[in-house]
Amino acid sequence: MPDTVPETARKLHEQGRAAGARGHFDEAIALLDQARAAAPGWPYPLYDMAFSYLLADRPADAAQLYAEVDRMAPRGFFTCKTSLHTLRLELAGELPPGFSRSFATLEWMQDPAAKKAVLTGITEEFPAFGPAWKELSMLLNDPDERLRALDRGLAADADAETRGMLVLNKADLFAARGEQDEAVRLLRGLASDPEATVATAAFAQESLARLTQESSQESTA
Repeated sequence: MPDTVPETARKLHEQGRAAGARGHFDEAIALLDQARAAAPGWPYPLYDMAFSYLLADRPADAAQLYAEVDRMAPRGFFTCKTSLHTLRLELAGELPPGFSRSFATLEWMQDPAAKKAVLTGITEEFPAFGPAWKELSMLLNDPDERLRALDRGLAADADAETRGMLVLNKADLFAARGEQDEAVRLLRGLASDPEATVATAAFAQESLARLTQESSQESTA
């Protein structure tokens, strides 16, 4: 990523995102492509171009750009790894046409019960798809049900970002249940994993520091 992004590129990027938010995907892609040309080392325009292609139901183009972003930021860039993983499965025929677009737009579903129902259906039909288990686990209130969903996700096919979030959520669950040693074990493993994304490794380190501080406070109380 460049040390400084030209103001022209930033403005074009903002305009492209605004066009995409209006559903004008061709306009968004054109503007974001100009932003990319103005700042070739900046992954943001490419990332948003890929999402525009995804929403425009052009999965092959979206996958190509997500792959380029992944090469530019191999330790993760927002949801790039999950989106690329999902698209590759779709393009390989392991997920149905249009699945990646539908799955990406689930984040806009406001009704938790409806979203839970959709995700439950996905995990039943595609149990090897890890990202769906991660999303479903976040909607489950029962700790045992949530743990089962997390374990199913970790046993499934998942990208590094999804796997890291599954580990983080599992560690949080163990910590909430008072199983500090198991939580610490999971967090240390993630924090030291060279395949982990920068974001999930950083979250693991923050959680470790918090657990260590809480444990120290309890021992001196």
